[in-house]
This record gives sequence, C-alpha cells and structure tokens, in this order.
Amino acid sequence: MKILVLNHEYPPVGGGGGKVSQDIAEGLVRNGHKVYVLSSLIYPEARVENRNGVTIHRLFCRRKYAYKARLLDMAIFVFASIVYGYRFIKKENPDLIHAHFAVPAGAAAWVLAKITHKPFLITAHLGDVPGGVPEKTGEIFRFIFPFTKPIWRDAVKIIAVSEYTKQLAQKSYPSVSIQVIPNGVNVKEIGSGTIKINNPPQIVYAGRFVEQKNPIQIVRTLASIADLPWHCILIGDGPLHEIVQEEIHKTGLKNRITLVGWVDPTHVINYFMKSDILFMPSLNEGLPVTMVHAMATGLALIVSDVGGCRELIQNDINGYLINPNHPEEFSKVMRSLLINPQKLLAIRQGSRKSADYFDINKIVDSYETALLQIINGNTLG
Repeated sequence: MKILVLNHEYPPVGGGGGKVSQDIAEGLVRNGHKVYVLSSLIYPEARVENRNGVTIHRLFCRRKYAYKARLLDMAIFVFASIVYGYRFIKKENPDLIHAHFAVPAGAAAWVLAKITHKPFLITAHLGDVPGGVPEKTGEIFRFIFPFTKPIWRDAVKIIAVSEYTKQLAQKSYPSVSIQVIPNGVNVKEIGSGTIKINNPPQIVYAGRFVEQKNPIQIVRTLASIADLPWHCILIGDGPLHEIVQEEIHKTGLKNRITLVGWVDPTHVINYFMKSDILFMPSLNEGLPVTMVHAMATGLALIVSDVGGCRELIQNDINGYLINPNHPEEFSKVMRSLLINPQKLLAIRQGSRKSADYFDINKIVDSYETALLQIINGNTLG
C-alpha cells in the first residue's frame, strides 16, 4: 500500500497532532507500506528527507515558528500541497491520500481527490472541528465553515481521535459517518524502567502557551502550594509566554519553575522520564497525545475535566479530573499527592498500566485496517 499523507504540522513542526501522524506513518512503514508526507518547511530542516522509512517533502509556506501556524501559512500550505501533490501523485501513483486535520490539509486533499480521482480520508484532531477550540478558531470558522462541508462529505472515511471529537464534529456535519481511533504511543519503548519519586517531586507541562491550554493557571496553582517541596518544568512556547514569565516573577517562583521553550516532540519524553506529575489545566482538549505519552512514562495526571481527557483519566487510579472553573481543586489535589509519596507512587504505577490500551502498534493496526478497507472499496466502520 502506498500512502500520501498531508499534514501542515509534521515533526519537528507542531505539537501532539504532528507527533501522532509521525507515529502512525512510521508504524505503517514497519508493516511494509510506503508512506510519503507533505508538510511545512521550517528552516534549517531539509526540503526532502527519509526519516525512519518515511519520505518527507517539506513545502515552503512562509511558516516561521514550529509552535504556531498563521492563517496565511495554512493558506499557502493548501496551495503548495495541491501543486506539489498533483505532480507527486502523477509520478508515484499512491493508493490514497490521508489528511491529518480537515483544515487545512483536508482542503488540499479534497482538491487533489477531485483532479486525480484518488480517495482521501481525514483524521480530525479537534482544532479542525467547529467549536473544538473556539477561542482559537471560532472567528476563522465563521468564514470558512460553508467551504468545509464538501471536505467532510466527500471523504471516503473520517476518523476522530476521541469520542468527544466525534460527537462535536457530528453536530456540524450530522450526515457523515465517523470512526474513532485514539491517539497512541510506543508504550514498550517509553514505558519501561522502575518508577521512583524524585526528590523534590517534579511537575511538568508540555504544550503551546495559548489560552486553550491555560498555562497561567499552572503558575497560580503552584504559587498556592509554595510551602511544599517541588520543581516544575514548562515545555513549550506561544503568545502567552511573556505573561507566564511575568506571573512566575510576580509569585517569586523563578528558581522553582524552569521554562525550557519549544522542543522537538520526541525530546519531550526525556523530560517526562525525569518527572512525577503532568499538570495540564486546559480549557478544552481532543485526546491529547501529550497525556498518553505521560501515561506511558508513568506520570500521575492532574488535568482538566474537559473533552477527550475524560477518555483517559480514571480518578484515583492514574490521575484526577478537575473542573477548570474551580481552580482551587487543582491546588487541593496537587497538595494531596505531594505530601503522600506512597499515594503518588501508586497513581504513577496505575498510569503506566492504563497506557496499554493506547499502544501504538494497536493504533497502527486499526489505521491499516481502515486504509485497506478504502482500497478494497469497503469504507464502512
């Protein structure tokens, strides 16, 4: 099977959605398939390279930041993907087109499917679903929503990364059939070794510094438990970076919170392996691959009770779901774990066990079945 993948955020560009598409692509290669990716170019990355068996073609889109795509960047990616993708399809003749994100990749896939008669499928990650991240994409969808309907209608298969993402998508596109395949990680590779509590315990956050992720709440919560021993690592960057930095200085925590900036998603795991608690007080989430990685490395999860997070967390087993409208609960739960190392250890061990369901090999097999269904003319399921 020969697959053309479109994703404007394929590592080292982007966050969780990009890492998911990379893991799936590399898994399909291990299963004997050929995978080609069209993504955004960030200098000094190579325009074309083969990484772990996946051939990556990076397109010039004027994109400047790995953590952020402007509307212009995405529009140029659509145009560049159509032009480059058409030539690629004529030369390589892939069996199908796989778009990660209905917008922008889905738009390019839809055009390519029309002019080359190749089938295309979509993996929806939440941000490309109307209402998924309203503070980020609400204004955009006000204008582009009518143009997205043909994309969802004409895709031969649509996959959502969580039940929450599926339900939200079907509110806007009620006539489409959607299959859920959750995000996965390489559990065997990263979920090994003995779990030990650090001294002091280390708290970690990984993600964009944007309103949706609510990073300012991390600093405020930690300020409320400053009497306890802990250290915190904040991984990521974005428009709220300076505000977070100011809050750290204001609360006197500059020696206890380390800002490491944006790092390649593959390097985030190294920080997780040296940490104890993942803290993500997001306002909304699909099924964040960051949390799945944290589970596999054996971190206790303190996260918001929103979106797809509910499909990952079992309270008092692998972490805690907290209503973000009651931020004092973050402090309460964090304190309860930090003062009880045995409880923290038990939650960490439970977290690693919970990750088995999201093993990447199972996820890749599900995608392989879905793709073969398309090629064989059976798109049900």
